[in-house]
Amino acid sequence: MNPMVVNAFPVGIVHVINSGTVESEGDLRMEPSVGLEFNSSDEARDFYGLYAMRVGFKIRTGQLYRSRRDGSVSSRRFVCSKEGFQLNSRTGCPAFIRVQRRDSGKWVIDQIQKDHNHELGLEGENNSPVLQQKPPVAPKSLVEVLRRPKVKLLGQIENGGSSPSGIINFKRQKRGGDGRQPLPEPYTGLEFNTANEAYEYYQSYAESVGFRVRIGQLFRSKNDGSITSRRFVCSKEGFQHPSRVGCGAFMRIKKKDAGSWMVDRLNKDHNHDLGEQTVYVNKFSTASKKFIEEETNGMVSMDLGEMNTGKLIKRSRESKIGTDWYPVLLEYFQTRQAEDTGFFYSVEVDNGSCRSVFWADGRSRYSCSQFGDVVILDTSYRKSNYVVPFATFVGVNHHKQPVLLGSALIANESKECFTWLFQTWFKAMSCCRPKSIIADQDMAIQQAITEVFPGAHHRFSSWQIRAKERENLRSMPIEFRYEYEKCIYESQTTVEFNTTWNSLVSKYNLKGNAWLQQMYDKRESWVPLYLRGKFFAGIPIGETVESFFGTQVNGQTPLREFIPRYEQGLEQCREDERKEDFNSFNLQSFSQTKEAIEEQCRRLYTFTIFKIFQDELLQSYSYIGIKTYEEGTICRYLVRRSGNENDKHAVTFSAVNLSVNCSCQMFEFEGVLCRHVLKVFKLLNIRELPSQYILPRWLRNAEYRILCGAESRVSSQELKAFMIWSLRETACKYVECGTTSVEKYKLAYEIMREGGKRLY
Repeated sequence: MNPMVVNAFPVGIVHVINSGTVESEGDLRMEPSVGLEFNSSDEARDFYGLYAMRVGFKIRTGQLYRSRRDGSVSSRRFVCSKEGFQLNSRTGCPAFIRVQRRDSGKWVIDQIQKDHNHELGLEGENNSPVLQQKPPVAPKSLVEVLRRPKVKLLGQIENGGSSPSGIINFKRQKRGGDGRQPLPEPYTGLEFNTANEAYEYYQSYAESVGFRVRIGQLFRSKNDGSITSRRFVCSKEGFQHPSRVGCGAFMRIKKKDAGSWMVDRLNKDHNHDLGEQTVYVNKFSTASKKFIEEETNGMVSMDLGEMNTGKLIKRSRESKIGTDWYPVLLEYFQTRQAEDTGFFYSVEVDNGSCRSVFWADGRSRYSCSQFGDVVILDTSYRKSNYVVPFATFVGVNHHKQPVLLGSALIANESKECFTWLFQTWFKAMSCCRPKSIIADQDMAIQQAITEVFPGAHHRFSSWQIRAKERENLRSMPIEFRYEYEKCIYESQTTVEFNTTWNSLVSKYNLKGNAWLQQMYDKRESWVPLYLRGKFFAGIPIGETVESFFGTQVNGQTPLREFIPRYEQGLEQCREDERKEDFNSFNLQSFSQTKEAIEEQCRRLYTFTIFKIFQDELLQSYSYIGIKTYEEGTICRYLVRRSGNENDKHAVTFSAVNLSVNCSCQMFEFEGVLCRHVLKVFKLLNIRELPSQYILPRWLRNAEYRILCGAESRVSSQELKAFMIWSLRETACKYVECGTTSVEKYKLAYEIMREGGKRLY
């Protein structure tokens, strides 16, 4: 028996044929069931919305999944509007349907959950957020409906007669006094000659009702890249600005084969109070329309009513981002935001012009809650001539792998630009304050870090230090360069460094060298001796940190390849992280001693961190510890390598709280105890590491441990965000593993269902 194919249309909409007749939609009371087929995912959503309205709940578009082969959408979920906990009105409702694309191109329901954990509305209530529009009265012609001020039919404008097909050619009319009449309400099926006419109509309707309009998402044809549909939204849609409240009101228009545009989706309901009927002081003029069409291809998400007199204003500061990048990025951002509720983006605007851009998905924001203590701002695009000033915020995870904490296009290298960038990152990451930042030594970056992250230690990028050294040391004697390197990398104390540096400068008569003086003044930001006492998650000093995306995405990546290569590179890095997670939880490291301290760390640490610890433990057997001082509970040891008098360090231990520190400062720099301390622990018969020396960020279950530790140091709102991201990531792992086979799917589904019962 062949599965039923449903051709769904929005709720309550009569499908109007060119002649104006009504096409039957079949049985509108059909129940969703596994195996039900649709021609497209849009039809599946519309069908589910119809069912939802009849049963008494609202729906939202949920998660989607992409093919790893070609990146195309392979399945998507439509969920009850009360799914999740991101808003107070949501209850974590589990009801949903999932449709999967088959090789034939059809979309089939393969998963379904009909049970809700909240009361449903009355049958027939207007509940669907996407499908709330009412049909026009069928017998009344469009000419009759639209024969009102401000709306004229094409025939009336051009020929004085009636218009065929009911297509509107909307012209703005000047209004005088208070004698305005309201525009006809928008409805599904309303047609326009052009997209601009549709926008002008919706903007004027918004004026009459009391809200403002922004141009929202657009969709393009996969065949030729032309725009096939676009959305106009309430200015309070989304949450990217404090004035926005996530309003769901919108009008979507779709291009027909004949070239006209038709309203195919509509939501008139706002979640905020509407203002009085007003006319914008700042008119949407021809100049601003041209700006929207040419500079942004019609999809910049901005409040056009607030454009200054509708005219283009020249940028007061230079921007190194090509104007053609903004529409491409904004379209990508809005698509990602529909897929990922944790996706964040922000655009710096200066006198009405777009400038720097920042974005981070939910996974990056969650990673920052775990590993945001050390952040690298990679601006290595500046190493050579670049097409785009692409920069990344990168952290280090519990496998010592790089993790993406945000991406940006930087308009220029001014202090104002970097200040905006750091402030935006700080806001996106729930006010996470890094302990240490690795970034270039430009004065603009130094000032911005000091302003936004006071107290964070700024370490200069090695590649830039090396570049400046090559430039400034080129003309100096070889002997000087040798002694310079020795002073920097072999000094053991600050006194030794200062003495050697001053002696070196005097010896070669370089006291007046401005570059050397500047480097000395900033020695705490680049000399290894000064950096060892700061936490940098073990990122090696003096070595260039590799770019997160490698050569896949960089300053030379052309616009047409940027997004695909960005997505591919990000997915590859996250796949590597998932593999390490799997190995750490499912495979066991080999012990090489019978020490209880090794077994303790083998259970707790990830593979990578345990290997570092194990190596330090094994090396400790080659060292000798000699007590050199004791007073009360404090004692000091000299720990040196057997047969090497020069390899020695001092370890101080307090018996009161089992605190210890070593002059090598490995724990302060990397967060793992060194061989010298482990030798002293063995001498003192300390068989387990004190808890303060096991950093949660290095544990196998780092997500959960860091979340528990955050409970006392973050606000309830931030804690909730952490929990959402943590649970979402865990659920994604279940989904990925559970879809590899039918047997694993059944097991994963049963585990999650049983867990759901315990929660409720």
